[in-house]
Amino acid sequence: MKSLRNGNASLNEAFAILDKGEVWLREMYIKPYKMGSYASHDERRPRKLLLNKSEIRQLEKAVAQKGYTLAPLKLYFKKGYAKILLGVAKGKKKYDKRQDIKERDMKRELERKHKGSYKINM
Repeated sequence: MKSLRNGNASLNEAFAILDKGEVWLREMYIKPYKMGSYASHDERRPRKLLLNKSEIRQLEKAVAQKGYTLAPLKLYFKKGYAKILLGVAKGKKKYDKRQDIKERDMKRELERKHKGSYKINM
């Protein structure tokens, strides 16, 4: 909890799954607390999310559709508790990924070309 309060967490690769009526957060990175003991936690261990049955049922219905998954959007604190804002997201298709990679490569190439053009020779 102290490491979270210090801002040493990342949701970049995190996702949530439904398993036997429970919601688990996977691949969320929480850096071990530097003042902690030798028995610190695993940085990417699965974490159980506490939700009401009705909330879990709503999420099950949303994720039952093909191609949808639960994605953590935001980590915040409320009344001393760490909370996660979950969203239902649809994964990209293969052609969408290829288009993004193509655009990223073009942008990188343009940055390389313009990188040296602003230098003044003396």
